[in-house]
Amino acid sequence: MNANSSYFASHGLNHVGRAGWAMVVTGGLAIAAADLIYCVLFWSTRGVSPMRILQGIAAGALGPPSFHGGIATALLGASIQWLIGACYVLAYAIAARRVTLLRLHPRRYGIAYGMLLYLVMNNIVVPLSSAPQPAHPNLTWMLANIPMFGLFGTIAALYAQRAIRSA
Repeated sequence: MNANSSYFASHGLNHVGRAGWAMVVTGGLAIAAADLIYCVLFWSTRGVSPMRILQGIAAGALGPPSFHGGIATALLGASIQWLIGACYVLAYAIAARRVTLLRLHPRRYGIAYGMLLYLVMNNIVVPLSSAPQPAHPNLTWMLANIPMFGLFGTIAALYAQRAIRSA
């Protein structure tokens, strides 16, 4: 048994199959697309281009040089955004395999999961990333993110439920 199969077996995902993984991938794309649309709608009114938004995501890995990388760092940002969304779905699926309520009520617990994601992203992931931190946080942005993370958590929970059912 290789290391990957033992990890997934211990987390109840050894029989997920292609359809289940397709739901994780698709859920990640849905979250990434919803987030990008939201970010573009919010930041375009403030003069920020979609490419700059994606480069900002890549800055989490590359730091400030990502803003000088052109389309390459924008594509990296899009890939990172999808990966983060897929991880949201996968994490919920792993938890829902063990906690029946999460599996049975994805809308209810998806919102709570989104709030947890908001706290983790804003208090752990972003501060530990290489992305430059603003001198003065944008309060409007921070408050607008709260309901959006509720949506992202719900999308993750619904796709995770589909991934589990297709196992």
